[in-house]
Amino acid sequence: MAKVALSGGWNFFSLCLPCVFHSERMLWLLFFLVTSVRAELCQPDAENAFKVRLSIRTALGDKAYAWDTNEEYLFKAMLAFSMRKVPNRETTDISQVLLCNVTQRVSFWFVVTDPSKSHTLPAAEVQTAIRMNRNRINNAFFLNDQTLEFLRIPSTLAPPTEPSVPTWIIIFGVIFSITVVATMLLILSGIRERRRKNEGPSEMENTEDKCENTVTIENGIPCDPLDMKGGHINDAFGTEDERLTPL
Repeated sequence: MAKVALSGGWNFFSLCLPCVFHSERMLWLLFFLVTSVRAELCQPDAENAFKVRLSIRTALGDKAYAWDTNEEYLFKAMLAFSMRKVPNRETTDISQVLLCNVTQRVSFWFVVTDPSKSHTLPAAEVQTAIRMNRNRINNAFFLNDQTLEFLRIPSTLAPPTEPSVPTWIIIFGVIFSITVVATMLLILSGIRERRRKNEGPSEMENTEDKCENTVTIENGIPCDPLDMKGGHINDAFGTEDERLTPL
C-alpha cells in the first residue's frame, strides 16, 4: 500500500510540475507584455507625453538634494493628486503616472494612463490639472516655474492682487484732488488779476510825474519842461512893463 501511495504521489507531482512551470512562464510573459506596453506609452515626443526639466542646483545651491526614486515617487504622487482635481478623474492612482528617459541632469518624460494602462489620457486634461496645481507641485520640490519646467505647458500666471483700498475710493480721491487743485488755480488767478487792475492807475500816474520832472537839454542849455497842468509863462513873450521892476 505504501508503494502504491508513493507511486501515486509521484504521478501527481509529475502531472502538476509542468502546470507550475507553465503558469510561471505565463506570469513572466504577462510581465514582459505589461513592461513593453508601458515602454511604448512613455516615450520622448510620444502622444500626450510631457518633458520635465529641473534645475535643483540652480534653485537651492548648497542645499540641493539628490534626485532619486523617492523624489520620483513624490512627483508621481503630486501628478496623481493634480489629476484627481479634474472632473471624471477622481480615481487616478499613482501607478497611472509613468516616467521614462530619466537623465542625471534631472530631466525626464512622463505620461498619465487610464486605469487599464492601455492608453494615455489626453494632453489637455493633464495640462489643465498641472496648471491648476502648479504652485502645489513647485512647493513640494522647493522650486518655481523657472527651475521646474514643464516644457509644453506655459508658466502659471500669478493671481491678481487685490488692492487693500477699494477701487471706487481711489477713483473718488483722484477726482476730488483734481477738483481742489483746479479751484485753487482759479482763485489764485482771480487774485492776480485784481492786483494787476489795482496797480495799473498808480503806475500811469507815476509815469506822468516822471515825464513832468524830466529836464530837456537843447544846444547844451537845460530847458524846463512845460507845465501842462498849472501852465508856464515864457518870459520871451512878456511885455516890457512886466519885465521892468516898478519903482
